[in-house]
Amino acid sequence: MQHEAHAHHDHTHHQDHGDHGNHAAHTGHEGHAGHEGHTGHEGHGGHHHTPGKVSWAMAAKATLHCLTGCAIGEVLGMIIGTALGWGNAPTMALAIALAFLFGYSLTLFAVKRAGLTLKAAIGVALAADTISITVMEVVDNGMLLLIPGAMDAHLTDGLFWGALAVAFLVAFLLTTPVNKWMIGRGKGHAVVHQYHH
Repeated sequence: MQHEAHAHHDHTHHQDHGDHGNHAAHTGHEGHAGHEGHTGHEGHGGHHHTPGKVSWAMAAKATLHCLTGCAIGEVLGMIIGTALGWGNAPTMALAIALAFLFGYSLTLFAVKRAGLTLKAAIGVALAADTISITVMEVVDNGMLLLIPGAMDAHLTDGLFWGALAVAFLVAFLLTTPVNKWMIGRGKGHAVVHQYHH
């Protein structure tokens, strides 16, 4: 009975190997062992980029980041080309150039805020976005060429915006697996994650 009275001190008596087996149940230690589940660190899981450990959500977020820049650039390029009365080829060329410019710019500003020099930030942006934007632009513009009448539609036509929306959606769906594969190998947007806070 005297031993039971001191049961609450069991964790100090390590010589009692029978009770020591229960030591793992000590909430203080178990909580520490589960530290990787701490939400404050979960968002930085991309730091390690172990192949096969990249979530689809992470890949989708990286693709959405590229898509935002591409969409801004393309729409602006098409508005400028249409306003100047350009043909399809020069308008598409301008739209693609601006898509790359805005796509890179979003990453550039993000890593610049992390304290990188302009030269280093440009290097990160080029490494992070080049393949992703290229795949997106090839798919996106390929879809616009395949959709009947899309290239000849004006900004005031529903076909123009409808075709653009479909093209961006298909580009997003096809680029996301590419980004997932690249991030899993420490490439593409993986190089940006280390600068996130």
